[in-house]
Amino acid sequence: MEALRTAREAGDQVDLAALIDAIPYAKFLGITVDQKGTEITTVLKFNQQLIGNPVLPALHGGVIGAFLETTAIIQLAYDAKGDALPKPVDITIDYLRSGKPVDTYARARVTKHGRRVANVQVEAWQDDRTKPIAAAHGHFLLAPPPETGQSEG
Repeated sequence: MEALRTAREAGDQVDLAALIDAIPYAKFLGITVDQKGTEITTVLKFNQQLIGNPVLPALHGGVIGAFLETTAIIQLAYDAKGDALPKPVDITIDYLRSGKPVDTYARARVTKHGRRVANVQVEAWQDDRTKPIAAAHGHFLLAPPPETGQSEG
């Protein structure tokens, strides 16, 4: 991704808003990032098109799952040294409550960051952070760090 590469070359932190804009699905869902220092919270702004069950109404489970996965990827992109987005190997999502038609928030925590794979836990909530609506645990393939220009020989 050009946004990651440019930030790494300049020695800067990744511009997370630009990163979200570079991911068409995240942009379509209306995901934004609220960053305070090194703490990253993603926000899924409510939009009527995100409703999966109009009777309740409740957010579509696929939207919630995509939101959790995107949150994990954003956290890893912020932490990583590579210039490509991490790729999901597997992800398990626990749907704990119906997602009401309001803004939804999520935070990811990297539980293990290896050279090739990272493990991430994510929680999403709405009104009360102590009552998550969904949680995810995923494994992500990390991009190798950029070459330093030194060759083996």
